Amino acid sequence: MELNCTPDLAEMRPTIRHFVTERMEPLARAIDSTGVIPESVIAEMRDQGYLGMRLPSDVGGGDFDLSTYCLVMEEMGRSHRVFTLMMDASSGLTPNAISKFGSAEQRNKYLPKLANGIWSASFGLTEPDAGSDAGALRTKAEKREGGWVINGFKHYISGAHRARVIMVLAVTDPSKRSRGGITAFLVDKDTTGMSIDRIDKTMGSDPIQLSEIRLEECFVPDDAVLGEVGQGFPIAMSSLVSGRMGVSSACIGTADRLIEMAVEHAKTRQTFGKPLAERQAIQWMLADAAVELSLARALAYETLRRIDAGEDVGTAPSMVKLFCSEMVGRVADNVVQIFGGAGLIRGVPVERFYRDVRHYRIGEGASEVQRMLIARELFK
Repeated sequence: MELNCTPDLAEMRPTIRHFVTERMEPLARAIDSTGVIPESVIAEMRDQGYLGMRLPSDVGGGDFDLSTYCLVMEEMGRSHRVFTLMMDASSGLTPNAISKFGSAEQRNKYLPKLANGIWSASFGLTEPDAGSDAGALRTKAEKREGGWVINGFKHYISGAHRARVIMVLAVTDPSKRSRGGITAFLVDKDTTGMSIDRIDKTMGSDPIQLSEIRLEECFVPDDAVLGEVGQGFPIAMSSLVSGRMGVSSACIGTADRLIEMAVEHAKTRQTFGKPLAERQAIQWMLADAAVELSLARALAYETLRRIDAGEDVGTAPSMVKLFCSEMVGRVADNVVQIFGGAGLIRGVPVERFYRDVRHYRIGEGASEVQRMLIARELFK
């Protein structure tokens, strides 16, 4: 079952897939082996227009709608997760927030270099006691003459050690917190008082890293405030819609590629004189995977259509993200099982995908948080 958002997007897919297969997948194998992202990756993605896709054209972006962005995320999901993260760093949560809520000066300062990949951006929300529960933030910003002094600690911040700018959420009115008491600040990496305490490698490939950020008497000027004082929480939440749809699209692409590899393997791998493809247990595993993938596509594509049409989609992005991230985890687990011992070997793509897909059920809001948001809407 092949679903496409629009005929125009259907025409784009073969070109994107050819690029991912012929250009990016060889780089993906090298990245997973060496733990280093070659400089050529940024150039390759920039030349194809896959960086800054969601940013407006007046700052060098592609000015694409969410459906087109997600189509590319889906196809990039068929290779290395680091490519989808690079797309996000150039036109994802923080760049989108700057585009929507930033002043003219902020847009001109950051967006052109984010759009072409010279700079990358990161999102500083999560703390030891806060993340999904943003109301529990402890990082505080106090008003001083000409600016703000930020004190606090952030951890599990994706790509912060590489980022030129980090959107830091801090409490500016403890009495209001998430209801008007949290402000978003754009903090440059060389700002005095902000430091990267630690860089953690994840269970995916080595380049996919999370950082700890310490802010001690970190002074930022008034023009570092993104949007209005006290509006940091809604700014962050509004950007999460596109973030969740992007992650979901990457999950769809990964599942699609995993199923393809499993089918190819099942046709050629012989056990007890028969190919795996003739074993009912294998057939049922792949049939269930195909059904789940089709359902994920249908749900995601319909939600994207509604978003691009300007409809209020409510908790639909949470439903999409929950279903797609859980789906790809099940698919990856079954595909490793189908490959048997080969599925456990470094260098075999299914092993790499298995490590990478575990991230999806946590990032951009864990599955439990998505369920909470969906249930909260039901009980309104």
